[in-house]
Amino acid sequence: MKLLLVTATPEEIQPLSSHFDFREGPNIVNGNEIFILVTGVGMVATAWSMGQALASDTFDFAFNAGIAGSFSRTLNPGDVVNVEKDCFSELGAQDHDAFLSIDHLGFGRGTEYPVSGHLSDALSDHLPKVSAITVNTVHGNEESIEQTVARLNPDIETMEGAAFFYCCRMKSLPGLQVRAVSNYVERRNRLAWNIPLAIANLNKELIYLLNKLV
Repeated sequence: MKLLLVTATPEEIQPLSSHFDFREGPNIVNGNEIFILVTGVGMVATAWSMGQALASDTFDFAFNAGIAGSFSRTLNPGDVVNVEKDCFSELGAQDHDAFLSIDHLGFGRGTEYPVSGHLSDALSDHLPKVSAITVNTVHGNEESIEQTVARLNPDIETMEGAAFFYCCRMKSLPGLQVRAVSNYVERRNRLAWNIPLAIANLNKELIYLLNKLV
């Protein structure tokens, strides 16, 4: 099987890369070919990089792996989750105090889901399922956080996830978005973040998932 592992930064999957001694080009794990795609941060960089990769090669499955901020206090820093729905939360128009989604405007769809398949179900059945939003600007203002929660009620936010799902949908490519919580979405407070724990737990999960592939 041929898999594409998509991440925004090399640091987010560094423990995984060290564990399997990943190098440039295809890496073999249990007979499966693993290709690493480091896109850069944000939905535009993700869409461009994935567009290039998916136009020049074919894959059987894709992973998106990274860290995330959590709106939900039922999640703790370090928790690893499976994103079952993602949304381009800023894609639309303002109408005074109201927000009109791209769906409402009739210009497309703002919510993305993973392409389903037996492998994605088998790999993710042990992980908590969450809904996500994908943003250009991470939230750090109490008023905008309240407005976003009232409008969309997301569990987590990232800067790439919906773009990953969109690209997979365009190519009918089954995939899985796995995220680890590094912080709560609140007024910006770097002292409360735990990125090392999130990365450590994310990579433990990724190593487990890749070892499940036989």
